[in-house]
Amino acid sequence: MAYVKAQNVIPEEILKLIQEYVDGEYIYIPRKSGNEKSWGEKNGTKISLKERNHEIFYKYTKGKTISSLSKEYYLSENSIRRIINKEKL
Repeated sequence: MAYVKAQNVIPEEILKLIQEYVDGEYIYIPRKSGNEKSWGEKNGTKISLKERNHEIFYKYTKGKTISSLSKEYYLSENSIRRIINKEKL
């Protein structure tokens, strides 16, 4: 998330009103209801993890051990087991 200068996007009278409450502080303005994005949706992380998890499950079904998958993907054996169990569904 990038910062945007308030004076570039908020009308001056509204900016002065906001300054009465939070002068010189950082303020987070949430998205409008219905415009929210879930985790990883904006930068593609969610998709890449889904692809990775599918790949882990595929390799497991082809005979790779949990231990070798753990080393290959730098994940704990418990994480590999969790991924496999989720992919089974």
